[in-house]
Amino acid sequence: MRRIIATKRDGGVLSGDDLAYVARGLADGTLSDAQAGAFAMAVRLNGMTMDERVALTTAMRDSGDVLQWALPGPVLDKHSTGGVGDNVSLILAPALAACGAYVPMISGRGLGHTGGTLDKLDAITGFRSEVDEDTLRRVVDDVGCAIVGATGNIAPADKRLYTVRDVTATVSSIDLITASILSKKLAAGLQGLVLDVKVGSGAFLDDAPGLARALCDVANGAGCKTTAIISDMNEPLASAAGNAVEVLNAVALLRGDQVDGRLWDVVVALGGALLVLGDLAQNDVQGRDMIGDALQSGAAGERFGRMVAALGGPNDLMDKPRKSLPHAPVVGAVEAARSGFVSTIDVRALGMAVVDMGGGRRQLDDTLDYSAGLVDIAPLGVWVETGDALATVHAGSDAKLKQAQQSVARAYALADKPPPETPLIVAPVD
Repeated sequence: MRRIIATKRDGGVLSGDDLAYVARGLADGTLSDAQAGAFAMAVRLNGMTMDERVALTTAMRDSGDVLQWALPGPVLDKHSTGGVGDNVSLILAPALAACGAYVPMISGRGLGHTGGTLDKLDAITGFRSEVDEDTLRRVVDDVGCAIVGATGNIAPADKRLYTVRDVTATVSSIDLITASILSKKLAAGLQGLVLDVKVGSGAFLDDAPGLARALCDVANGAGCKTTAIISDMNEPLASAAGNAVEVLNAVALLRGDQVDGRLWDVVVALGGALLVLGDLAQNDVQGRDMIGDALQSGAAGERFGRMVAALGGPNDLMDKPRKSLPHAPVVGAVEAARSGFVSTIDVRALGMAVVDMGGGRRQLDDTLDYSAGLVDIAPLGVWVETGDALATVHAGSDAKLKQAQQSVARAYALADKPPPETPLIVAPVD
């Protein structure tokens, strides 16, 4: 290991055997934290070639169980690099299932200012996001989709390296981010993957094009058909941000009660691309139409309700969603201090306002307030009068409500002219 660290420290290239040794050592504990940290820092400073990225990713994938499937349709999934009001997974997974795909979606929890898919689902009474492999297989086979945490022994090398990266200031390495994301996704036994890489004030990383290119190249190099989009996160994707309120928002779209246009468009774009990768659609246009039909017909909503029930949640979530989700004891509006067009939104600040109310974690062992969040978030370009609501805060106490109101108000800038329009899908990445 000292030779491996020294080689990368001095800008050298590591072999596949070297990187397999690293992954095994991370998984079985024979590498010390000091060695793992030194390796991560050497990679962060000197980078990796594409061959090294592929070798590290596949070695981390193979450090644990790799699922194999024998299903009558393609096994597909998506990954988002994180944003605010991004509840796409709750809508896309059941829509894909309704179109004939199978979706074992291994998801994560909130990170920084971004919300976590598992945290959203954990807001539902009785829902079990941590299950064994047998349960995952049963639900995917019966329903067509299951959104859960990493089961059993999935990519243990990544679990170890991620913890080390978090305390050694090496999280921002595109090489290590790529290996971390894809080792878990590829271990799920996917045949097709689509990536939603965010750019803008609510994005988690600055170099969206570089990350998108790295993820696509490595995933395809590892044998999984993969494509990506770069999408705008200069405003929240949905009009809600927080765990329970994002579930309600997703259910409203699946029922056709309330449809956030930007959210719909991203779901349809990602889903259409995945159906093409899975040979369920001949082109993007047909794929998008199929996803749209699954949403409008109620077929996607029916799958989501079945998935929730199969994973321990209520049988009537789609009919009575509020009954099975927590309610905040204190609710209040954030009022505009002047009239004008919403010209900019500090989306990261909105996400942190939810975190500060207890809707996200600052430490891994923090207990969440699933009811905390923002709803009716004013989008870019809308005209507001003095005193109009920029958002409505759901908080656990009067003190948290006041703090969130101040944070959200500071996140908004109003102007006399509307901002220039920017595309939602900034660029596709093949």
